[in-house]
Amino acid sequence: MSQISRRTLLKLSLVVPAALLATTARAATHQVTIVNMSFQPANLTIAAGDTVVFANQDNAPHTATSDTVAFDTGRLTGGASAQLTFPSAGEFAYHCDIHRMMKGTITVS
Repeated sequence: MSQISRRTLLKLSLVVPAALLATTARAATHQVTIVNMSFQPANLTIAAGDTVVFANQDNAPHTATSDTVAFDTGRLTGGASAQLTFPSAGEFAYHCDIHRMMKGTITVS
């Protein structure tokens, strides 16, 4: 088994956390507001690893439910919110399970 020098160990201890911070720093948070019986914005493009907060500003309850059952915020009453992280690329069409005419798409690149 080879030994690692103190200098190499010190370099690694500086490089590894910096790489982890760079990965973490890239993730962003986006908001989809539910207002006037619609998702705003209805179409949102984000990066893999980003989080979307669905915030219900209507008086009526709503959901953000994937058309393919990939995600579901559950029932959000007025003033409630839920956040979902999208770890991988894809296009995710969704709707409100209570009001089926409400539709949106999250595109993850």
